[in-house]
Amino acid sequence: MSNIQKALELINIFASGDADKAKELLAEGYIQHNLAYGTGRDAFLGSIQYLASAPVKTTVENIRAYEDGDKVYLQSVYNFAGAGEQVGFDIFRFDADGKICEHWDNLAAKAEPNPSGHTQIDNVAPVKDLDKTEANRETVKGFLNDVMMGKAPEKTADYFNNGKYIQHNTGIADGLEGLGAALAALAEQGVQMIYSTVHQVLAQGDMVLAVSEGTFGGAPTAYYDLWRVENGKIAEHWDIVETIPEKDTWQNQNGKF
Repeated sequence: MSNIQKALELINIFASGDADKAKELLAEGYIQHNLAYGTGRDAFLGSIQYLASAPVKTTVENIRAYEDGDKVYLQSVYNFAGAGEQVGFDIFRFDADGKICEHWDNLAAKAEPNPSGHTQIDNVAPVKDLDKTEANRETVKGFLNDVMMGKAPEKTADYFNNGKYIQHNTGIADGLEGLGAALAALAEQGVQMIYSTVHQVLAQGDMVLAVSEGTFGGAPTAYYDLWRVENGKIAEHWDIVETIPEKDTWQNQNGKF
């Protein structure tokens, strides 16, 4: 199996409850960064057993799957034991033996379409421009540095084609105009969206996922942003924003990032 196939098999175990398959896919020292769960393979198996015993069956639907070196990144829709649909980004790292040895994620409740009519998961298309993977990664790194981290905001328009792009954030409309209006509305409420550190930028072809740390309204926050880059410009954006819980609630000490 490819690493993408292995990652998809693993998330589907939440629905199937196949603990033997999980043991086959996971490294014993599996490192977990979802702070609601313990770390290690045994902790993962325990969560599988818990879901299997729940009266409502867990459902999993993968939307997108990409690969960058020893990592696979996915966008999926989960409904854990009937608790409600959540959209999530998952990142899995594979060791030299092909076992899944580390996991990061961000989750948010599935929402209604945004002001432009787009959802958190629509516009699925095959990955393209594989020969431009590194150039597209650099475009996103530049955007994060110049715009999201505020080091050269005057360059914002340079990253878009005449200010146009498709936006999937649940509260923001398409284009730079929509983004500006949303940020202005937040500012009126005294809410700032701050990106302070970029931890990972994964890329395959035109699809680039960035994992960043910052604050939203003063609360520690993890930002997962997926961008589609076309002809060197940002053409489309999906994201999941998750508040990082208080440290005394963490079920592992690996940290969110």
